[in-house]
Amino acid sequence: FLSYNEILGTVLAIFSLLGIFLTMIAALIFFTHKETPLVRANNSELSFLLLFSLTLCFLCSLTFIGRPTEWSCMLRHTAFGMTFVLCMSCVLGKTMVVLIAFRATLPGSNIMKWFGPAQQRLSVLAFTLIQVLICLLWLTISPPFPFMNLMLYEELIILQCDLGSAVGFYAVLGYIGFLGVLCFIFAFLARKLPDNFNEAKFITFSMLIFCSVWITFIPAYVSSPGKLSDAVEIFAILASAYGVLFCIFLPKCFIILFRPEHNTKKHIMGKTVKMDIQY
Repeated sequence: FLSYNEILGTVLAIFSLLGIFLTMIAALIFFTHKETPLVRANNSELSFLLLFSLTLCFLCSLTFIGRPTEWSCMLRHTAFGMTFVLCMSCVLGKTMVVLIAFRATLPGSNIMKWFGPAQQRLSVLAFTLIQVLICLLWLTISPPFPFMNLMLYEELIILQCDLGSAVGFYAVLGYIGFLGVLCFIFAFLARKLPDNFNEAKFITFSMLIFCSVWITFIPAYVSSPGKLSDAVEIFAILASAYGVLFCIFLPKCFIILFRPEHNTKKHIMGKTVKMDIQY
């Protein structure tokens, strides 16, 4: 099994902890500047929830390292599935807010009344609950379990987690992929909307990274023997989480810290659009 005592396990654990540290720094920057126009315009509530879900994503990657047990086998895949759906739900909510906010500027439009903060919270909760139900069905029907692989090497016994039901695992992955594709489509549609700091552009880049990682993950996971399959899954989790963290939050943190003159309502909204959205 993949151990903390070997180089590969140590390196992956360090990158997981580094991701948690960077996410906490981003959250601290956002919290200390939560009243500034840049943070308020990009839906601060969903931003904090997204940072929380990214922290959980980095944490759940650590469950794939260490000796597999009955509980850790069930935890690693279900925790991964639920935390990533929470992350994708937040990104999807932010993308829909961008699209709806610009439609709300049209004369006579009251569309923002139908997708206010309460509806945004409900949408995130609903999307996440669907994944919770999928995971509960998986754990009830055929949960993952530890087993000794005697077939891979003659001189070694590989202790690893069996998926139990491959259908359950790919249902979890498929639902995450479905939300990722939805995020990418909505962000792509909103990428050219008139705004000096259109968040949809950065969401598009993050979803490109996310989709690319997970499209390549499936063949790599299937073809990787023994503990390398765990390493491949950890790498996919870390790469996609870092992609979302850097693409969505790094530009904002840079402007907050080093370009405060751009952190004004006039600059963010630009001269082409005049609206006042408060979250």
